[in-house]
Amino acid sequence: MIKTRLKKLISNKWLLAVLFFTLVSAVFSYSAQSPPHSMENDIELASSSALLDGPVKFEQQVRPILERRCVVCHGCYDAPCQLKLSSIEGVQRGASDERIYEPQRVTTMHPTRLFIDAKTTQQWRERGFSPVLNEEQQNPHDNLKNSVLYHLLRLKQQHPQPTQDQLPESFTLGLDREESCPTLESIEEFSQKNPLWGMPYAMPNLSEYEHRTLVSWLAQGASAPLPARPSSSVLPQINQWEGFLNQSSNKQRLVSRYLYEHLFHAHIHFSASPEREFYRLVRSVTPPGVAIDEISTLRPYDYPGAEPFYYRLLRYQPSIVAKNHIVYKFSPERMQRYRELFLAVDYEVDQLPSYEPKRAANPFKTFAAIPMKSRYQFLLDEAHFFINGFIKGPVCRGQIALNVIEDRFWVLFFDPEQAVITNNSAFIGEMADELQVPADGGSNLELLGIWTDYWKGQRRYMEKKQAWFKTIGTHDLDHAVNFIWDGDGNNPNAALTVFRHFDSGSVAYGLVGDNPETTWVIDYPLFERIHYLLVAGFDVYGNLGHRLSARIYMDFLRMEGEDYFLAFLPVNQRKAIRDSWYVGQRRKIDELFSAPQEWLSTEAVIGYQSDDPQQELYQQIKSRLVDAAQLAEAMNHCGSINCKIPERRTTRADLAMEKIAQLKGESLHAFPDVAFVRVRSDKREEDFGYTLIRNKAYKNVTSFLADEHERNRADLEKDSMTVVPWLEGAYPNLFFSVALSEIDVFAKHCASIRNHEDYKRFVDQYGVRRTHPEFWRLADWFQDELARNRPILSGLFDLNRYQNR
Repeated sequence: MIKTRLKKLISNKWLLAVLFFTLVSAVFSYSAQSPPHSMENDIELASSSALLDGPVKFEQQVRPILERRCVVCHGCYDAPCQLKLSSIEGVQRGASDERIYEPQRVTTMHPTRLFIDAKTTQQWRERGFSPVLNEEQQNPHDNLKNSVLYHLLRLKQQHPQPTQDQLPESFTLGLDREESCPTLESIEEFSQKNPLWGMPYAMPNLSEYEHRTLVSWLAQGASAPLPARPSSSVLPQINQWEGFLNQSSNKQRLVSRYLYEHLFHAHIHFSASPEREFYRLVRSVTPPGVAIDEISTLRPYDYPGAEPFYYRLLRYQPSIVAKNHIVYKFSPERMQRYRELFLAVDYEVDQLPSYEPKRAANPFKTFAAIPMKSRYQFLLDEAHFFINGFIKGPVCRGQIALNVIEDRFWVLFFDPEQAVITNNSAFIGEMADELQVPADGGSNLELLGIWTDYWKGQRRYMEKKQAWFKTIGTHDLDHAVNFIWDGDGNNPNAALTVFRHFDSGSVAYGLVGDNPETTWVIDYPLFERIHYLLVAGFDVYGNLGHRLSARIYMDFLRMEGEDYFLAFLPVNQRKAIRDSWYVGQRRKIDELFSAPQEWLSTEAVIGYQSDDPQQELYQQIKSRLVDAAQLAEAMNHCGSINCKIPERRTTRADLAMEKIAQLKGESLHAFPDVAFVRVRSDKREEDFGYTLIRNKAYKNVTSFLADEHERNRADLEKDSMTVVPWLEGAYPNLFFSVALSEIDVFAKHCASIRNHEDYKRFVDQYGVRRTHPEFWRLADWFQDELARNRPILSGLFDLNRYQNR
């Protein structure tokens, strides 16, 4: 018995010895193949030719990695710790623990716009930004040892994140999560406390090549070339445009001011220029021909200073990100159009308006000398650009403004040639004071002005319009739709579709999706006020009073646009439809700011033939806009009315997606706002994509800041899905990948989802989570697909809102 046990013990020890030897051999073998990520090893790699031949080249080697792996989370105002990695200047500026998006901020924050509010690294240090690069003695050892960026990259390689299922709850992913912004002094403690929080945070690891490339660049001093200069095809156009904008007559100076205040946020692209070369229109103290010295003002209508200034075109250097990439084209045709609209018409500018804050914030006073029809037509020509201004950018979170709108609605415009009271310049001049928007101050007391000055002015304006409305008589439906601008039959901007994704949004050309619950009809005063409230006058660094006053006033504007649409409907159904829209928080706004209601009982349009006048009106509108519809489809697919819409590879995929688009109600509760779907064909180059957009109802919420968790069952039952055969939105929440041969099963499985568990199984089969080994490969495919289809309009998708489900 003892001998038997002894033999077993010896045998077990032998097995343990063999196992130990095997493990040790494996460790040594792994070490030989994949060196450990120690700083000494990284320095050795960076100093040798084991990785790269010669110095690392920023544009060819480093920038592509930064863009696809880093800028996708660190590219806008909401970049964690304000660390913007979209340019070398942003890397050199470093990080700050001051949050731009602070909902309860009582005092105004000093702006921290890169390239504008400070011009040197030392100035940013004085503003409290801490370095992420070595700023001491330059040598490979210190360049890594003193680089926070390097330590975060190494931490990720030393502690890889899980490669399957959902990330653990130790990862905080909410937009309003508490940020950790380690400095060189605290990075060791941070690493010990949060070993899985290396960069890219909560995303798959970099490949070994990507990691070594960035580390080698850091070790070699993180150098980058000088900013790119204008290309040879653009320089003559810049000279021509700066000459045009800086002419000395009062007429030209007023027109140039108007153009600047509407284009300051644009990424300007010149005709016949490289696809990825963009410019900003800025005010500079230096004249054309001299290096630009941009004047730093918070708003485009702020006082530029006593010294003479000039309008200049400054090349945009950072990487292009989709969320604030709003393109406006400059061309010889555009300049000729400006001459027709603003200079060829007969009017005088005897005296230039001042920059006194309240007057400057009121475009109806500042630009009263410019014919109103010219101003309106200027906005209509590129309506998509201007609506995008308030839906998409220049800020990166729009909850305060966007949560007043539906998740999907259509936008139409009054025809400038029709005899509408708001096309009457004398009437608008009379109402200029009443049309003042709350964008002229930064005090929390501004919120009180909503109940006093601004609402009273809005009410007087509404009463004047209502009095006119009662005099217009009735119009047959066939004639009434002519009041809607049709883009003159050749402009895809005639109709737009707005998608809202909680605190972000996007704008598509044309009437996309099923007939929506609500539609806006916009006239010139409404268009102009939206721009001055939420683009020219909105301060992302502002205090609570500023943000809430903008939020409430935007409610006024939203109701105004919706009421214009309702005015086309019969009286006997108009109020019932409006009441169905005004429940929850909307009803409270309507009760707090009781508007004149006589228009609800004033018949204006007759001749409806059905029991559903709203759907009948939609059909009439579609017929009116049929010529612009095809142009709109081309713009959505490839960003040009002249491009050939790609032929669908198969009707099978379209039919499957149509079934998904019919899904409604509570079964959509688990779905994200925006999901991209890659359909894989037999040939990789023939793969194609769709976007699934969940439209959420918020009728019954009662809070200004309500999110989807505060919605009740009545809202959930009204949710719907829109599917488009292009990539829509800047913030994808999830990627799906499905073979074309499985597309019918994909649609069937999608339709069978009833709860979060069903959804989880669906994601298990078709989704690509943050932990998926193929995550980066698929993310790159979507980036490439957008760039291929829309080479000028494309930008990097932002992955900050990518879900962990």
